Amino acid sequence: MTVAAGAHGDPWLARWLPLLAERAGKDPVLELGCAAGRDTATLVDAGLHVVAIELSPDAVAQARVRVPAGAQFHCQDFRDPFPLPADATVGVVLASLSLHYFEWDATLELVRRIHRVLRPNGVLLCRLNSVNDLHYGGRGPLSVTGRDEDCFYLFDGFPKRFFDRAAVERLFADGWHMRHLEEVTIDRYEHPKVAWEVVLEPRPLPY
Repeated sequence: MTVAAGAHGDPWLARWLPLLAERAGKDPVLELGCAAGRDTATLVDAGLHVVAIELSPDAVAQARVRVPAGAQFHCQDFRDPFPLPADATVGVVLASLSLHYFEWDATLELVRRIHRVLRPNGVLLCRLNSVNDLHYGGRGPLSVTGRDEDCFYLFDGFPKRFFDRAAVERLFADGWHMRHLEEVTIDRYEHPKVAWEVVLEPRPLPY
């Protein structure tokens, strides 16, 4: 398990910026769940344009202040149609700590929609809650009996899904090449947060 350095930062994107710039080309990065624009700012500072989606109006307002140019912010549920031109595709989708709030079928459908919007040489970079994220609602490794198999819990009044390695692999079993999968510790919040960091490339679907 690696640790993302920096007690007050989260510089996790740095090692992926060359790959993201290569795959994005001249098209924008589609960011799902940008929160207050921390990652958006990193992408824009690297010379990338971003189309970012966030549900919280307060977070969108903060993001627009943090990133006044180089990004378009849309306040919406990203399960709704993406704010892209009809039939548009992109080279990069970024979803950091944002794909794990939904029931399994809804999560699968969202992953399929991401697959459809990515170019064949595109890349999805995401982070997902780990079952080992014990400070923020995880409950540790699954028992051999399969107890809590779905790992979808209420935490602070919000539903959150937690993944072990097998669940991450199951989520991306159809139509994806998993280029990188690593459990990491994020040193950004009051307590260390454990998540899966995943890099995926789309492959033709089997149907």
